Formats: sequence, structure tokens, C-alpha cells
Amino acid sequence: MRNRYFSSQPDTQRAAAELYASAKDLPLVCPHGHVDPRLFADPDYQFGSPVDLLIIPDHYIFRMLYSQGIALGRLGIPTLDSAPIESDHRVIWQLVCDHWHLFRATPTGIWIRDALADVFGITLKLNSANAMTIYDQIAAQLASPAFRPRALYERFNIEVLATTDAATDSLQQHIAIRESGWDGRIIPTFRPDAVVNIDADWRDNIERLGEAAGRTVHDYASYIQALEDRRAFFQSLGATATDHAALSAYTEALPAHSAETIFQRALKGAESSDDARRFTGHMLLEMARMSSEDGLVMQLHIGSWRNHNPAVYARHGRDMGADMPTSSEFTRNLKPLLDRFGNHGKLRLALFNLDETTLSRELAPLAGHYPILRLGPPWWFYDSWLGIMRFLDAVVETAGIYNLAGFNDDTRAYPSIPTRHDVWRRACAQWLAEQLLRGFIDDEDAYDMMRALAYDLAKETYSL
Repeated sequence: MRNRYFSSQPDTQRAAAELYASAKDLPLVCPHGHVDPRLFADPDYQFGSPVDLLIIPDHYIFRMLYSQGIALGRLGIPTLDSAPIESDHRVIWQLVCDHWHLFRATPTGIWIRDALADVFGITLKLNSANAMTIYDQIAAQLASPAFRPRALYERFNIEVLATTDAATDSLQQHIAIRESGWDGRIIPTFRPDAVVNIDADWRDNIERLGEAAGRTVHDYASYIQALEDRRAFFQSLGATATDHAALSAYTEALPAHSAETIFQRALKGAESSDDARRFTGHMLLEMARMSSEDGLVMQLHIGSWRNHNPAVYARHGRDMGADMPTSSEFTRNLKPLLDRFGNHGKLRLALFNLDETTLSRELAPLAGHYPILRLGPPWWFYDSWLGIMRFLDAVVETAGIYNLAGFNDDTRAYPSIPTRHDVWRRACAQWLAEQLLRGFIDDEDAYDMMRALAYDLAKETYSL
């Protein structure tokens, strides 16, 4: 539907449609996401079944089904224990379609519906009766060469796609992509959370960090050097950014001897929760220091209480749809970092947040002043039509649009990438049309802003 999601008011709809038309065919810049680089390393990679592609990797889908009492094992989600899981993907697909009404009016429902229509040409409505027909239509297309990941990259008009990779990753998939001669631009992103946030697996990850960096990590100084070595390796393969996740935006500059003391306690497994909080806060400053030197854009995702459901974590492990938003504070927590780096000419820090109450109260004023700051788009629970509208309403009056980081799809679900960008572009067109018709901006402003929001801001923010 050409004008889907736009206002039903004729003048606003017309203006939104024209603004959207000016940007809809711009290439997709995907500076942050979680698509597996294996998809592109093998030119003949196949996705498997529709369940492999659309259900098992997508926690947006299975968290909703779990909320209605459907065990994750019935959806084929792997377990850490010996509990049985459903292996018949047609049974899983039928189960999902039997409950597809749960996704009415949700972003997930929109993404799947639009992806089926725009990527697979399927306009049938997902429901119990159509389940197997749709399954067979998707499966038939996935078997064709046109649905290999590299072919879809070209079809989706992707200009660049960044993956998210652990600091200890060998990046062999990225090396294979480069060596293959394919001209698609797939770049890594340095994510050090597993070697920064002190938790149960931290010591094992520190050992892996040393192996990856080719040095023994035995103290704080060798740890910092290993991180710097790894960042340089990521950059050699095209990385332009880092990615960091923390429960809070707390930052603290620890004296070297205090950082060493906490580091050694953590190596012995004797760290406290306060040690973990302080060390993570200190390492955010260290990562900002490194970015101010090597130029990697720093992304900071704040406010997710990871693995909130201990029963799901024990049975299925991490990242199984049980992460929950928390309240956040930035003005005080970021001050040590901003005192040191807020006016730095080379550093770029993109902030993402799960507490919408901070948008107009803290984040827009901070980004509207400090040169290093950019605001990332609505994230996770708020990556939706209404979330985008609330975001633009909350931040643009104070920060303008040129202190925004543009859009990123932040997804594992590769076929949904064009749909997610399309929803963003349509929402921006609708928002700009309203500003235009109310006289806040003129035609020239509106079209320039439309292009910036759809394309230019992401390229500029991430040095692409």
C-alpha cells in the first residue's frame, strides 16, 4: 500500500507521501546490527527453513509467545539441559501462526507482514488456515539462488552493513568475505562487553582476549594493551565503531592502582558487585579515551536489565527475550566522561537508551551542547512507529536533527532490514509533513531533513 501508515488527513498524507518518495530509494546504511557475518562469507549460504530464518533467531517473536504460556522449547529454541525441543519446523510454524493474533498492532506484526509482502511477495494473512501455504511459499523461495544473502544484499540496495563482534572474535568470516572478491561492504564492530563487565564468564573471556591479542593478560596494563591491539585489528578489517552495553550510564575515573586492584580481585573471582559497577564505569572512560585516539565511533546502549528471568536463563541461556528496561540517569552519570572528553574534536559518542523519560529531560539537552554526542534512534522496545514519533517530538526541539545518529536497524533478522528502514523513513516523512504544514519548516528544509534522517546522518555519524 503506497501510503501505508501515513495520516488519513489528505494534505498531510500528500505531503508525507512526497517526502517519503524523495528518500525511499536511497541506499540502506546499516551501521549497527547483529546479522551473522557467516551469511556473507559463503556465497552459497542458505537460510534453512522459514523457522530457521524468521522464528528461532527472533526474540521479539518468541518473547510474546512465551508471555502467553508457550514454552520456548515448543518453538525450537535450544536448551542448555536435556529438556526436549520441537524439531519439526512445520509444527513450529503452525503453532506460531495459530497465535499470530498476539502480534496485532505491534512492530513485530508490521515487520513480518511487510517483509512477507515486500521480500517474498506474499500478501496472504498469517493465520491458522494459511500457515502451511505460506510456509511452503517461503521455503520454495529460500531454496532459490535469488534468496542467497549476497543476492538479497544487492536487492535490498544495502550500501554498508556492520555486524557486532566480540572483542575476542577472530573475524575469520570477515576475512573470508574480503578474500572472496565480493564487493559488498560488510564491516565488523568491536564489542568488548564480555571482557569489560565483570560477571561469571569474565575470567574465561580474559584468557580468550589474551589468545586473540597474542599476549598474556595478567595485569591491568597488559589488559589495556590487549584491548588496544584488538581495536586496531578490527579497524584493519574496516570497523568504524565500537559498541558497549551497560545497565547504567555510570562513569568513574579510577586511579591506576585502584583499577589494578579490582582487576586482580576479578581474576581471583573475588570481585564485589561494587567492584563490577566501578570497573565498568571506569572502562567506559577508557574506551572513550581509546576512541579519542583511534577514531572509532563509540556506541553506548544503556538501560537493559539482561536475562531478567532466571528460569529462562537457566534453561536457554542469554538473550532469550527476557531483557527488561530500567530507569536511567545521564546528566550526573556521564559527567566524568564528558568532563574529560565532551569537547574532544575526534571523539563521537552515540547514546541509546531504554528510558524515554530521559529524552527531553537529559539526552536532548546534552546532545544539544556537547560536540561529541549524538542520539541514537529509538531502540528495542521503542523501535516502532509511535516510538519514533515520540522520539522526534521529544528531542528535535532541543537538539535539532543534526545531533541525531540517523537510523540503524539493530536486528538479527536479515530479511526485515529493508522493512525496518522503510518504517523509519515513512515515520520521518509523516513527522516532517506535520512540521511543514504547521509552518515550522519550509519545503527546502523538509526535503533536506528527509534525506538527512534517511541516509546522511548515519553515514556522517559512523564515518562511513
